[in-house]
Amino acid sequence: MGHKCKITVLRKECYQDLQEQYLADPQAGKCPFFEEGQEFLLEGNDFFRMLHGKFCSEAWDAISRYVYTALQGGSIMKGWTNDEKMMIACCNDGTRPVIFKIERIDEAEQGEQ
Repeated sequence: MGHKCKITVLRKECYQDLQEQYLADPQAGKCPFFEEGQEFLLEGNDFFRMLHGKFCSEAWDAISRYVYTALQGGSIMKGWTNDEKMMIACCNDGTRPVIFKIERIDEAEQGEQ
């Protein structure tokens, strides 16, 4: 059975107080790279190419272990989330994190969706 991984951007946060206190650009705002609702579908070699430049490298560094697990057919977060094929994670930008939903999609399920 083959597996794919779907990444959905759930939310973009901004902590203006932290930006004002710590950033060189205190008006940096929310992450400009992603949009809420944006989806990415990965399969095969997409993992090793960070979606061919379509994904932020910092965010990729934070979530890639879950993506790899999904593509290998593993349980992403058994016992933590209400579905072991799904994980909610975020990038590591402390003043403007992006929240992602990462889902393992099994080939048998693709016809059902």
